[in-house]
Amino acid sequence: MRTRPLKVALLGCGVVGSEVARIMTTHADDLAARIGAPVELSGVAVRRPSKVREGIDPALVTTDATALVKRGDIDVVVEVIGGIEPARSLITTAFEHGASVVSANKALLAQDGAALHAAAEEHGRDLYYEAAVAGAIPLIRPLRESLAGDKINRVMGIVNGTTNFILDKMDSTGAGYQEALDEATALGYAEADPTADVEGFDAAAKAAILAGIAFHTRVRLDDVYREGMNEVTSADFASAKAMGCTIKLLAICERAADGGSVTARVHPAMIPLSHPLASVRGAYNAVFVESDAAGQLMFYGPGAGGAPTASAVLGDLVAVCRNKLGGATGPGDSAYTQLPVSSMGEVVTRYHISLDVADKPGVLAQVATVFAEHGVSIDTVRQQGRQDGGGEASLVVVTHRASDASLNGTVEALRSLDTVRGVASIMRVEGE
Repeated sequence: MRTRPLKVALLGCGVVGSEVARIMTTHADDLAARIGAPVELSGVAVRRPSKVREGIDPALVTTDATALVKRGDIDVVVEVIGGIEPARSLITTAFEHGASVVSANKALLAQDGAALHAAAEEHGRDLYYEAAVAGAIPLIRPLRESLAGDKINRVMGIVNGTTNFILDKMDSTGAGYQEALDEATALGYAEADPTADVEGFDAAAKAAILAGIAFHTRVRLDDVYREGMNEVTSADFASAKAMGCTIKLLAICERAADGGSVTARVHPAMIPLSHPLASVRGAYNAVFVESDAAGQLMFYGPGAGGAPTASAVLGDLVAVCRNKLGGATGPGDSAYTQLPVSSMGEVVTRYHISLDVADKPGVLAQVATVFAEHGVSIDTVRQQGRQDGGGEASLVVVTHRASDASLNGTVEALRSLDTVRGVASIMRVEGE
């Protein structure tokens, strides 16, 4: 074993960063044995240096992150500060001054992953980011390496624990959206401002990363269709249960059947109870992968939290340190294709549409005619009169597979009918 330690700079010492530092200290001997050399925490960049950080030598703490990554003797920079800047500048500076980088920054990688990969390759450095998607779940490396010889056709997953907790609570207890969100906030699963989670921004960033890796192409955050789950209601869950389904906020990345394009999207969807993703409960994450040779694979585990995310960071740290000792770099950027990203209008799936209609003869025929005129085939229809005697009925239509553009045209035409009082909900049906 080499006795001279590999030096690590830690950028950020919050929930994840403090866990990384703790495990580096408590598991130092194990890490050294696995790497083939000791690993030394040589500097920690923070915003508030006066804060007491258990287990970290105060002499290592600095507020000057730029000076830390410019030292020249740092082998690996671990970036867990999040956001776009200064993280982007610090990572590129680290490459320029001889360090490889391990990052957990999904927002930055979704927006600027291509440029960061190019900078890493220009300077002969590694860029690893297992912790950027699905926390502790080994996912990025299996897609980049273990399945490198296979053709991945579809990646569908639950990649945000907060939204899965909320939807699971609504499903299992009958709670409304706000009640479930309040509980998630009280338990620490949801932030005070839950927008990034419930409106799908967090999952969209992860979808962009997953699509790029799975299909070896460039998928920008702006390419990802995004729809939040804050309008999902108890009535939607009742309809889902009637179909033998539940509702999940899904990130879905697909390669077209002809291989000529890809799509990436985030939205709530009904999914059959028989599908493996339907059984993912609480704040857990899971990703379901379909490929030509391996078939169907599912990756499952805790998708957030200090220790789980630190586990993924440290796995990358070990890999990068091994590369350093061997004088090599890892797989690098695999975006060798330039597949176009299709619009959401070209996505084909099934739909569940709930309509409020006049409770009188001929309405069903009118509705069916509109679907037929737009080329959307109806699978099942269920109509139920209102108990309040208000002259309205609830009409639920489940379609066969159709394009999103065709479905949108159908819905617009339905809204123009005098007998259709409102479109209560539209939800895609996936995983069949």
